[in-house]
Amino acid sequence: MNNTPCPDATEARQRLAGHGWIKARAENFRHLPPPALAVWLPDASAARLPTDGWTVQAWESTRQDQFQAHYLDPADPEQRTALFKGVPWPDECDAAHFGWVHRATCQRGLRMRIGEQGADRQPSKQTIQLVLRIQAPTLFDAPLLVIDVAPGVHCVLLEQHDFDTTRAGGIQNLQMHIKLGRGAHLEHLRAVNPAPDERLAHQIHVELAEDAHYDQVLLASGSAYHLQRTQVDLNQPRSQARIGAALLVAKATLDHQVALSHTAAHSHSAVESLLLASGRAHAVLNAHTLIAPGADEAAVRQHLSAIPTSGQPRVVLRPHMEIHHDQVQAAHGATFGALPEEALFYARQRGLDEAGALALILEGLQTAVLERTLDKPEILHTMKLDELLARMTRQHLQKVQP
Repeated sequence: MNNTPCPDATEARQRLAGHGWIKARAENFRHLPPPALAVWLPDASAARLPTDGWTVQAWESTRQDQFQAHYLDPADPEQRTALFKGVPWPDECDAAHFGWVHRATCQRGLRMRIGEQGADRQPSKQTIQLVLRIQAPTLFDAPLLVIDVAPGVHCVLLEQHDFDTTRAGGIQNLQMHIKLGRGAHLEHLRAVNPAPDERLAHQIHVELAEDAHYDQVLLASGSAYHLQRTQVDLNQPRSQARIGAALLVAKATLDHQVALSHTAAHSHSAVESLLLASGRAHAVLNAHTLIAPGADEAAVRQHLSAIPTSGQPRVVLRPHMEIHHDQVQAAHGATFGALPEEALFYARQRGLDEAGALALILEGLQTAVLERTLDKPEILHTMKLDELLARMTRQHLQKVQP
């Protein structure tokens, strides 16, 4: 492996030195500040092969020739150039600091091309189904994933993170850049269930072409520090994005941020999150939607909700819309409250004990949020995400202290 510092990695460190770490009162992080810069920018980290920690598999009838996966080594100048091609430098939002740190520390990368990429190729009507498993090969990990979906292609991608529960104190700064071609549709199913002492920062940046459609379903639990941030640029006519999240936090932290930017006409977006929090959990749900001048007939919706399952969790719900155009449809809301007693009563009439009844109700509520994000809700069953949701819900309730 070539250990010569890359110019852009050096520049990233210089930017961090000049700007400093995230300010204590930064808008996106005022309620849940991240750990100090030294945590994310170690002096040295273990070398690894670019193929370490990635597994890409075709699901069911998907053929191997319908996608390409290229593993690239950021320590090699030529491979680094290929890996970061088309990946923009971090913007000027509060979370940009994680992007600069990532540029300085990235040691493995994967570029995926889904569907036929040639201009003369006609997209197949078959849905491409893929499973991507990601595991950190060392205690510190800063991977980059770049995904290009060809025009007209429909893809279902299950991204599942596996954590080594026997290893303490893992740190992961994941950056993901997704670009959808004209008329493409990506249904992105994400499952992130870290060990309690893990510290994670996952950032996803999505660019949509005309008539492209991005759906993200997130199933995530808390840890020592856990940031999930998705930024979607709806800069082309009739582009659409839906984000649905089922979040579970017990005696841990979770910061879920969604930033959507509408600059094109007839663009649509929806954000819906449901948080289950217990004990001394600390969770923040941020949703920010910008409607720029000229975004005629844009339609946006936000709904953030949280249910305390025990104890005194600290929960902050922050729906936010910034509207600079008149001809739009917009709605947002936030709800926080315990389940009504009658819901448990009726569930127990089916012969369930209190724990089983509570689990059944909470699984149903979370499943409904995820299903509303997808055109075909049965995908949750097909990709076995419903089974994972049931296990995580029961794990969450087992951590609940009376």
